[in-house]
Amino acid sequence: MPSDASQEGALLAAIETHDVDALRQFAAGAFDFARTVQGKTPVQWLLEMYLRSERFPACLRLLLDHGGRLDDPFLTAVLLDDAEAVRALTAGQPALLTQRYDLVSAFTPLLGATALHVAAEYGNAAAASALLRAGASTEATATAEAGDGHTPLFHTVCSILDHGAPVLRLLLAAGARTDVRLPSLTWGRGLPWETTLFDVTPLSYCQAGLLPQMHRREADVWRNVRTLLTAAGRNVPPLPNVPNRYLQPRRS
Repeated sequence: MPSDASQEGALLAAIETHDVDALRQFAAGAFDFARTVQGKTPVQWLLEMYLRSERFPACLRLLLDHGGRLDDPFLTAVLLDDAEAVRALTAGQPALLTQRYDLVSAFTPLLGATALHVAAEYGNAAAASALLRAGASTEATATAEAGDGHTPLFHTVCSILDHGAPVLRLLLAAGARTDVRLPSLTWGRGLPWETTLFDVTPLSYCQAGLLPQMHRREADVWRNVRTLLTAAGRNVPPLPNVPNRYLQPRRS
């Protein structure tokens, strides 16, 4: 029988990689998803881990169906990418669109954030679309700390594995401004990769994905640069040196 430590390690690995099948095996073994693992519940670990993928909602649903908890039904609907639940809740309570949340985020801050910020950060396009149709503002700003004040668009321009691209396109189609300029924005606040950027726009934040600590794919960065320039009606210059030849491994 595996030790508690090895079981917890396997659980965290499954959460980290959004391995739905592995989590199902834990559920079948009656693992208590309400318990803490190394100081956090499995739901907290899932929300705070850095991977963004289409498997995230299924992982969250499985955890919640087997003892995990999220206390806010609206936030739960957004995180589950449940467009029908988002529509039903906002129809009866439009004030939910401006409600604020504080969540730990591995990348762009989710402090004083709206539900649309949350949907954008996790790449939940169905929820984002439902929020926009309900009247969520593309220009709502995260307000928790001076120096942020970013709009939901910032969560989409530099997403791991470019998982935020569908929401990026949704926000631009809904009229999200590309010329917002922030005094500063801190990426990965409180984590080893924390990086503070100054005079930040969606375009410059997108290009920050080229920094080595951000681990973004160069082709994704430049594709989103083109998308933002096009949406702004700006000239899109040729970019002949992508991928950057200087950074490619040399063959002997």
